[in-house]
Amino acid sequence: MNFNELKSTYEGKRVLLTGHTGFKGTWMTLMLKLLGAEVKGYALPPIEHNALYHEVRAELYCDSVIADVRNRDKVEREITKFNPDFIFHMAAQALVLESYKNPVETYQTNVMGTLHVLDSLKSLDYPCKTIVITTDKVYENFEREEPYEESERMGGFDPYSNSKACCELLTSSYRSSFFNPDKYNLHRQSIATVRSGNVIGGGDWSGNRIIPDLVRSLFNNEMLIVRNPKAVRPWQHVLEPLHGYLTLGAHMDKDPIKYATAYNFGPNVEDQLNVEELIKEAIRIWGSGNYKVSHNQNQPHEANLLRLDIEKAKKELNWTPQFDSKKAISYTLEWYKAVHDEKDIKEFTFDQIKTYYGINE
Repeated sequence: MNFNELKSTYEGKRVLLTGHTGFKGTWMTLMLKLLGAEVKGYALPPIEHNALYHEVRAELYCDSVIADVRNRDKVEREITKFNPDFIFHMAAQALVLESYKNPVETYQTNVMGTLHVLDSLKSLDYPCKTIVITTDKVYENFEREEPYEESERMGGFDPYSNSKACCELLTSSYRSSFFNPDKYNLHRQSIATVRSGNVIGGGDWSGNRIIPDLVRSLFNNEMLIVRNPKAVRPWQHVLEPLHGYLTLGAHMDKDPIKYATAYNFGPNVEDQLNVEELIKEAIRIWGSGNYKVSHNQNQPHEANLLRLDIEKAKKELNWTPQFDSKKAISYTLEWYKAVHDEKDIKEFTFDQIKTYYGINE
């Protein structure tokens, strides 16, 4: 779908976005602003002092509720009071290494937070389309060459990945038990899940993520330490999956029964770079930088190969990636260069969205 088609769906509609203060959530808030939606955000405050949410003043573009998704009563009150047309549930503990440090909090936030959102839908007497955002890491990963399709087995080695697999199973159970598509006329709730991962883009300052770690090393003229140089991931710019989520929501709005299912969003199968190749490309674009590989044998397990099959999204949603990996890296580094050069980052971020959609003002 192009921008105008999306706008015809979301303009004037009530959209509840959990996790709106995060990296992806902030980009989504700005996109929904351009589409003319009325946005309510629900999330904890940003962790980083230089968070994208603060830098672009995203609170101006939504009704921001600062609260925890683990607070069941608060979640239900805010959802039922707002009576949303759409819910995008992004709130999560989203870091693999952090999940090793705090597994209980990871499961509480990711699983119980999702449960609270889904259970609140039982109180709605108005049609709503809900999209639960999980991750590419929900699959039982055998590190094979063949990409994973949506129908394959859920799993997850580390607590983060496994907690998100639990979210997929939880959503499937609630859809079958309480919001069965066969009885849509009774409950009028349509629920889908979306799986994407290794998203890159401007404004991600999280620790233990390759692009933020690289950018910090570039800013400070320091050596980047690389954990898994040969690991292959489905790299994609943040605008790609977010456009996919919005496209899915628009299809659900037209046919809430057909599209109440799961979708992968990622790069084309032939478009793959390992971590070291990504770093080299980023350093080439930046014009400087150095890295070295860590040989720490005691670091927590992280998968070395993961690929997604995106044919379902292509066929059913007419969604396809607009950027290849190198374009995604270039678009990302341009944003961080804008920060480094002290440009107006709010304007620059909006301009990147407009350029992605071909909007000329």
